[in-house]
Amino acid sequence: MTWDANLATFAQNYANQHKGDCRLVHSGGPYGENLAGSTGDLTGTAAVNLWVAEKSQYNYNSNSCVGGVCGHYTQVVWRNSVRLGCAKVRCNNGGTFIGCNYDPRGNIIGQRPY
Repeated sequence: MTWDANLATFAQNYANQHKGDCRLVHSGGPYGENLAGSTGDLTGTAAVNLWVAEKSQYNYNSNSCVGGVCGHYTQVVWRNSVRLGCAKVRCNNGGTFIGCNYDPRGNIIGQRPY
């Protein structure tokens, strides 16, 4: 996995669009995407930790989520995603919006993340 300035720019441009509302709505762009938010300050590390914490809900044998959400986790560890760019914006309401984009995108139906 390598940092990609173009993906970081994409992520920053999208995060900036949500400075006014801090709504976690996916961009619909061409990349894999994880979003995280909070009502206060949130670090990038904390956001990634939230996504990785979903590991306990992922069942490798059935390649499915068991008892909850796990798609953020599987995108973080998706073996074919080799480029990453992330951004953070503090929203007007004091909250935080963080987005990370992955290329190529992960979470392809019928494929395992690793």
